[in-house]
Amino acid sequence: MSGCGGGTCTCGGGGAAQASAVAAVNGIALHEEGERPDADALRERAWGELLRQEAVRQGRLPRHADLVSPGISAGDEAVIQQMLEEQVPLRAPDRSECARYYAAHRERFRQGRRARVRHILFAVTPGVDVPALAARAEQALLELMRGDTPAGRFAELARELSNCPSGREGGELGWIVPAEIAPELARAFFGEHEAAGMLPRLVHSRYGFHVVEVQERDAGSDTPYEQVRERIAMELAQRSRATALHQYIRVLAGQALVVGVELEAAESPLLQ
Repeated sequence: MSGCGGGTCTCGGGGAAQASAVAAVNGIALHEEGERPDADALRERAWGELLRQEAVRQGRLPRHADLVSPGISAGDEAVIQQMLEEQVPLRAPDRSECARYYAAHRERFRQGRRARVRHILFAVTPGVDVPALAARAEQALLELMRGDTPAGRFAELARELSNCPSGREGGELGWIVPAEIAPELARAFFGEHEAAGMLPRLVHSRYGFHVVEVQERDAGSDTPYEQVRERIAMELAQRSRATALHQYIRVLAGQALVVGVELEAAESPLLQ
């Protein structure tokens, strides 16, 4: 017996017994019995099979004469991409949308922003007592925030405590720009604190806890809107299409019989 390759058909017989061991979309198994893909791989196969079956339903791909998914070949992928471009076209934002985005995110488009920074890193490493480490970092921050702390104390603590190579230089990182550092550090160093000085709370990053002093700031200058309008338009268009694509495939999942794998589904088509 052959599988239908699409729709909500559960043909193939013995579906209930197979479903208990094998994940499937509309009766088409996503893997061989006995194979155990991890959750991420299984979801990826399920999304691919949903799209393949939709391409079959639309007559873009031939029906598959087996009850196990054939996967997505390079040729299938090209057909599916064409289907998605037609079903979920790129929508260009209008000028007012771009202008509003620029006004709300002006900081993103500044040129020449930089800061001269020093820090003390309390690194989170395997086996470290994180609460105790955070408490020691807070203790150092509180000491440095006191008004009567000697000027050279930051450098002393950096040499004594910092797990960053910059500790040998008193914690000095020199002049840095946002693109040179991890995003969470960029948000802290170039965020709401416009004035130079000690940041009043610990900075948490993928590396650990940081005590930070911004010694100098150069705010840079705004890039004129017309210079970034096309970049903003493309970014907004891609973001809108990503949302629409996500909704499109959620609708497919909502219309399908999916067993053995968890997929987010939509109850009704809400394509934008």
